[in-house]
Amino acid sequence: MIRKMLLTSVATFMLLALSVIAQADAITTSTATAATPLVTATISNYTLTGNSFTFTICNTSASGSITALGFNLPGDNRGTFTLTSSTDPDFTISSTVKAQAGAQTSTSTLDFALLTGKNFGGGTVSEGIAPGACATFTVTGNFTGLTAQQIAELVFARFQGIQPGDKSEVITVTPEPIPEPATMILLGTGLAGAAASIRRKRKAAQDAASSENL
Repeated sequence: MIRKMLLTSVATFMLLALSVIAQADAITTSTATAATPLVTATISNYTLTGNSFTFTICNTSASGSITALGFNLPGDNRGTFTLTSSTDPDFTISSTVKAQAGAQTSTSTLDFALLTGKNFGGGTVSEGIAPGACATFTVTGNFTGLTAQQIAELVFARFQGIQPGDKSEVITVTPEPIPEPATMILLGTGLAGAAASIRRKRKAAQDAASSENL
């Protein structure tokens, strides 16, 4: 009975570890000011294959559309970036994009941006990513020295049409605190070892009892 319980626990923890690994690709962004309601978005399913970065962004806000996405990568002169694929035809890509005053970014120039207008500060609310909607993009360019996680953390999302008052806001990416998958796997391995130890002890006890009955 104990063995079955331990083996069940091992299986449960291993599944939980795999679940954590699968969930580790979700990043939530959020901000709020006295004049602007909370706006949030998630970046998920991001991968870096060669020089192509693919990601999905979802607008999880109650109001306001994402009209531009800016990427502020470390280093200089990364060259031109290309929008390889997109599920939203209203977005175009531009390299070396100026971040307008009030954009609340940590830099005046973004390496590249996905835009629904002529610049990062503009764009059209009706063509942006509406509340509850998602879009997936693949961008190709010089991502040398970066991981997919690092790129995802360097995104600025511009919201416009936030009610009330049709406010605009720019938010930066903050990773969600996620338990390390290695910790969960180690815990599962420990439980498996405990189950094996109990199994050996029970077998030894049974063998001893059989010897006494001879």
